[in-house]
Amino acid sequence: MAGFGRVLGCLLVVGALAGCGSAVVGDSGRGDAQRMLDRRAGAVLERDREAFLGTESPTADPRKQLATGAAEFANLRNVPLASWSYRITSFRRTGEHATAGAELRYRVRGQDRAPVTSGRELRLVHRGRHWYVASDEPARKSGQQLWEQGPVRAVKGRRSLVLGVGQSTAGLRAYARLADEAVPAVSRAWGTGWAGRVVVYVPRSVKGMAGLLGSTDGDYRGIAAVTTGEAGGAGAAPADRVIVNPDAYGLLGDFGRQVVLTHETTHVATRAHTTAATPLWLSEGYADFVGYRGSDRTAAEVAPELREEVAAGRVPAALPADADFGFGQNAERLARAYEGGWLACRMIAERWGEERLRAFYRAVGAHGMRAGAVEDALRDVLHTDLATFTRDWRASLRDRLG
Repeated sequence: MAGFGRVLGCLLVVGALAGCGSAVVGDSGRGDAQRMLDRRAGAVLERDREAFLGTESPTADPRKQLATGAAEFANLRNVPLASWSYRITSFRRTGEHATAGAELRYRVRGQDRAPVTSGRELRLVHRGRHWYVASDEPARKSGQQLWEQGPVRAVKGRRSLVLGVGQSTAGLRAYARLADEAVPAVSRAWGTGWAGRVVVYVPRSVKGMAGLLGSTDGDYRGIAAVTTGEAGGAGAAPADRVIVNPDAYGLLGDFGRQVVLTHETTHVATRAHTTAATPLWLSEGYADFVGYRGSDRTAAEVAPELREEVAAGRVPAALPADADFGFGQNAERLARAYEGGWLACRMIAERWGEERLRAFYRAVGAHGMRAGAVEDALRDVLHTDLATFTRDWRASLRDRLG
């Protein structure tokens, strides 16, 4: 995640059809529904609009879904898909209607090594001998897909793919240029043992960003961008997505925009080594370290909120806790958490070197559990302990920000 304006479904169903004193027990149409969804998926991949609309119910109500099937099909036209499939995970039938839980799995060509999986809830209607889709919506706790928000434009950079809704082609090219710069900058700091490319989503507004994340816009109003992905994901994981908040991002200058995309690209590069053992001060601090690496910005310029605290004699007693990075809280507290993590990583780089900083990051992530991860890595990689490290970090805050 990158900062603010500082720069920053299972349901068992037994279907019984009564008639002439007999009952037929089976899946009540689940198999037929799955076969219909298979045809629908094939139509998406083959760009066959007539076949796709042949799976749509003529009684579909556009007021009950983000986008009608016809609109979604059109919105997907520019997305370079390598695969697209549905798998029904639950099926409940009532007469000629059914509600199905499903997994949508798709890959973007040239980007995803494994499918992205998204939960969907479908309302189905049985007419004659066939099932049709009346609505197709995100499942509970699942985010929207970009093409549910409008027609997608795509711009391919040398090392990036930018997909946007409500954005001009020229604007998306500007994102691609910055992303193309971010990739080699991250490789210079972290190394080249990662995909070396980035996928950026640019929705129309912060509301669209929140929809993609299955949240509300108030949670992300001051956040310029976030990165979604599978923690600890390795070669079999789909590519991460950097999701931009165009409202906050647009308030940044050129330098801030580059820092944000470099920060988020760092999350993409480090994902395989970022696990439940990794505290946020390290993952966010390292991403900021790479974002600012090579710039001439001073600590006071990068960490204004923390500078105010230190100048007032309120030096933090401990490294930022994960709770300090919560989006729904005080913006100054959130800024101080990012700044404190950045300064901790910068201190490691200056005192032990960047190679040790990378080794420390990997050692923490490889620990397997949060308890003891930082302590063991401090001992084994930096040959220090948490109390000493914290004391030295606090001293560096006074020296740089006091």
